[in-house]
Parts: sequence; C-alpha cells; structure tokens
Amino acid sequence: MQKLKFIITGSKVHDVGYRILLVNKALSLGVSNFNTFNTYFDGTQVVITTIEADDEIIDEFKDFITAFHPEKAIIENISFEEYKNKVPPIERVMQSFQMEQWGKGIPILMQISETLDKNTSILKENTSILKEFKNETNDNFNDVKTLMIKHDRDAGERINFIKKEITDIKERLSSVESSVSVII
Repeated sequence: MQKLKFIITGSKVHDVGYRILLVNKALSLGVSNFNTFNTYFDGTQVVITTIEADDEIIDEFKDFITAFHPEKAIIENISFEEYKNKVPPIERVMQSFQMEQWGKGIPILMQISETLDKNTSILKENTSILKEFKNETNDNFNDVKTLMIKHDRDAGERINFIKKEITDIKERLSSVESSVSVII
C-alpha cells in the first residue's frame, strides 16, 4: 500500500467536473481511501487529490490522471508526491460533494421560490383584472342585447307602421284610380 498526493494546477481546473472524474475513476478501481478538493495557490486554480491503494492501482490512477481530463479543463501542470497523512474514506469526499451541491442549490431554490411568489401575485392581479373585464363585458353585452331587442321591437313597429301607410296609400290610389276611370 502506498499513499500519493496529486496536484493539478491550471487556469481552469475548477467547475469543469475534474473532481467527479477523479472520484469515478477511484470508485471504478475499488479505491477505499481517497480525497479530492479544489483550492488556490498564488491565485491559480488547483485540484488536490490524495489516494491510498496498492501499487498497481496507484500506477493505473497515475496513468489515468496524466492521460485524461475534463474537456473544458485548462491544465498547466500535474505533479505527484508521496503523502504521509491519513487518507479519509472515499465516502467522505462524496458527502462533501453532496454538501457543496446543496450549498449551490439552496440559493437557487430560494430564488425560484421568490420568483414563483412574485409570479403568483402577478397572476392573482391579472385574474382579478380578467374577472372585472369579464363582468364589464357581460354587462356591456347585456346592454347591447337589450338595445338590439328594443331596436328590433321599434323596427317591427316601424315596419308595421310603414306597411299600414303603404296599405292606406294603395287604398287611396285605388280610390283615385276608380274615380279617374269613371270620368274617362
């Protein structure tokens, strides 16, 4: 068994999935003691990884770490050195990831909740406005309907009046025609 510490430095080694890549590889190799975390040295992004495993596994991990990296990572240097301290169980780093994700997720969920509250308030306002509009529209429709019915009644009365007038005119014309034909 040996313990090794890897130091990966670069202008973009954080927030590119580096630690997840390393944990997944360690898990696939059956490593029990493993840790990885992000830090900075002199303003440069650094990923530090410690591993405790059999020599063959350490060699395979070393080959992997030098050959593979996340697509968006920009690496300047990868170094490794013997590690003397205790390497924690791999579950600790996974718990740490979980807490880190909760730390990122909770503010986002709070922001979503606030946005939903604002949108709910806006929806309630708009629903109230729509109800008022509907009521006013119904009132206006009823007014128009009443006017149309009255207009139809008035129009009917006017038509009946005109029909009566025409009938009267026809009778007078007929009477005049009769008088004229008697004279001729």
